[in-house]
Amino acid sequence: MTSTPVTTAAPTAAADTAPAAAPAAGTADGTALHAPVTAWFDEHARDLPWRRPEAGAWGVMVSEFMLQQTPVSRVLPVYEQWLARWPRPADLAAEAPGEAVRAWGRLGYPRRALRLHAAASAIQERHGGDVPREHGQLLALPGVGEYTAAAVASFAYGQRHAVLDTNVRRVFARAVAGRQYPPNATTAAERKLARQLLPEDEKLAARWAAATMELGALLCTARAPECGRCPIAAQCAWRQAGSPAHDGPPRRTQAYAGTDRQVRGKLLAVLREAVSPVPQVVLDAVWDEPVQRARALDGLVSDGLVEPLGGGRYRLPLT
Repeated sequence: MTSTPVTTAAPTAAADTAPAAAPAAGTADGTALHAPVTAWFDEHARDLPWRRPEAGAWGVMVSEFMLQQTPVSRVLPVYEQWLARWPRPADLAAEAPGEAVRAWGRLGYPRRALRLHAAASAIQERHGGDVPREHGQLLALPGVGEYTAAAVASFAYGQRHAVLDTNVRRVFARAVAGRQYPPNATTAAERKLARQLLPEDEKLAARWAAATMELGALLCTARAPECGRCPIAAQCAWRQAGSPAHDGPPRRTQAYAGTDRQVRGKLLAVLREAVSPVPQVVLDAVWDEPVQRARALDGLVSDGLVEPLGGGRYRLPLT
């Protein structure tokens, strides 16, 4: 996917960096950014399994579902086990949804497993088992939103789409808009900016999408950006403005200990390990507080992650 790497020297100065090539804050001329960012990516991109040619579109799609709100280090072992067991959408679609939940392990947000299973079933039914190439067809799959459709079309098929995850939004907010952090939710203005920054060439646009995402993940991080190593430090509007912290601190992740999420995770852990339906008394031993425990279990049932059976027994869903 990449050409011969070109080494780009990163400036080490801070606020006194020469601003000659910089775009004004909020402008959308990405031509000065494309070459240094993609050259940096050619040299520094991580060797991740979903970036390899053998991953195919299905491998890319699986990675995109798993990487939502989950770091790469946690995804890697589950991803490799998942693809070894279900190398094609048809393989996953042939199994019960509960098996997807079981294999999801402790990645968190297990409804993603059900959505990925539903997407695999739709791919098998509507597209003969092949992940569709068209953005509109991708978007029509269960559990696939605008971001995932654009990411699969771009990373798997080399198409020209604006791929806006949190990392990319942060890079654009700093480099172009001159702000430390992007808004809490993606705005129409951000989408417009991302489209304007896309290279016209389709192959370059696909590399640009991956490169800006990697730049945000590795250097232009939320809490400790490494501006001295950044290939576009000299063009960064935020640095030229003195790196103002006018947007407030990075958003903190939600507490986990003692929450319904923790209880749900403990209940699911028992059900994932079980080979037969689990009686209520076993689930009762998971958490001491009965009201919270019941609420968490009811939520799992409502979300389709747990199937209630007669006699106070529960199992992962079969249909």
